[in-house]
Amino acid sequence: MTREIQAAACTSIVGKRLRGPDIEEERLVHNYVVESGLAGRLPRGIQIWDETLRDGEQTPGVTFSPEEKLRIATLLDEIGVPIMDVGIPVVSKEEARGVKLIAGQGLRATVMAAARAVRRDVDACIECDVDEVSVFIACSDLHLKHKLGMTREQVKEVAVREVEYAKVHGLAVSFVTEDTFRADLDYVVDLYNACVEAGADRAVICDTVGVMTPSAVSWYVGRLKPRLRDVPLSFHGHNDFGLAVANSLAACEAGVLVPHACVNGLGERSGNASFEELVLTLESLYRYDTGIDVSRIYEVSRLVEKLSGVPIGVHKPLVGLNAFSHESGIHADGVIKHTATYEPIQPDRIGRTRQFIFGKHTGSTVVAEKLRQHGVDATREQVLVLVQLIKDLAESKPKQEQQAFVELYREREERRRGVADKEFWMLARKAGIGVPPELGM
Repeated sequence: MTREIQAAACTSIVGKRLRGPDIEEERLVHNYVVESGLAGRLPRGIQIWDETLRDGEQTPGVTFSPEEKLRIATLLDEIGVPIMDVGIPVVSKEEARGVKLIAGQGLRATVMAAARAVRRDVDACIECDVDEVSVFIACSDLHLKHKLGMTREQVKEVAVREVEYAKVHGLAVSFVTEDTFRADLDYVVDLYNACVEAGADRAVICDTVGVMTPSAVSWYVGRLKPRLRDVPLSFHGHNDFGLAVANSLAACEAGVLVPHACVNGLGERSGNASFEELVLTLESLYRYDTGIDVSRIYEVSRLVEKLSGVPIGVHKPLVGLNAFSHESGIHADGVIKHTATYEPIQPDRIGRTRQFIFGKHTGSTVVAEKLRQHGVDATREQVLVLVQLIKDLAESKPKQEQQAFVELYREREERRRGVADKEFWMLARKAGIGVPPELGM
């Protein structure tokens, strides 16, 4: 029987123990991810590498205090996340304090910090006493020319030097290249092999601006992997075209062992692969045991929402407000009869509950059900009248309040996103810079 319909029936918003799946109904549901053999392509030993406290914090306007980072890291550790990158300690004294605070907690997870292929960055990681360092440098010709101003050989030289230095100081090393998928493949192979020979324990390939598709990722990994020295592969995917999770799954099917993710899909620009989506897809669709306690997924999501200040999108899969909400009469009727009709997993499996929303698309089944659950008797005709009244009221409500909320939200986001323009010029004056009086007024 498919895992997504194995859980016990859960309580609806109106309190009914809805009918969950029956063992004899296994034959009614096919899972072609498994039946096609695609799930069988996954390698053994997949480990989720969480980036919430590093790339997630690089979401415009997001800042975690060291204590907030510790709260998130502790919860991630409790639910079984095996690897977490907790920051770039060279960024600031508070960032270094946060990394060191987490590293000193004795967590079960591998606690990692990130460093450019720059000596002071690596030293900062060493001083924080982390388990591992991810040494990163750009590798595409575009980045080399316009960002680093370095040749390919210069990049390889500094990368090898810092990998060797970190290894000498007792750290495990993941070697990371930015913009891997827009770089020359022959150079990528050469650079990784040089760093693996220098001691790198893991090779991390990055779709830095989210330009790959699942098929392209499979093609690329299939050509890269046989040419690399024997080292575990890791994949870091951005969501610029909404493909980060799909690309991560494709990478795993192609043999990648360590996919990256951020809780709620946080990260630069449009974010990274969503932690909850990646984990639940592996667990529910591929039937792969990730080792993550999925019953606390929503708890993690809400904590990160609270501490990041970034609201979870209403339509965000699994953790969004609408993920287990039903208004359509057809859907509500189906769910009341059998939850698996319109829900791929039971909401209580991840710490959620389903809701029935009453509005324009409401049908008579859910209205009658709510009345019954509250001990209210009604005839069929009365229920139909009530349904029509609900529809009429829903359609008559003005949209001004909704529109005002959207405007308020957008204004709030502009204020939240880091230092405001007025604050910038105030700080510039404080720094002794001669700023024209009209700026920042």
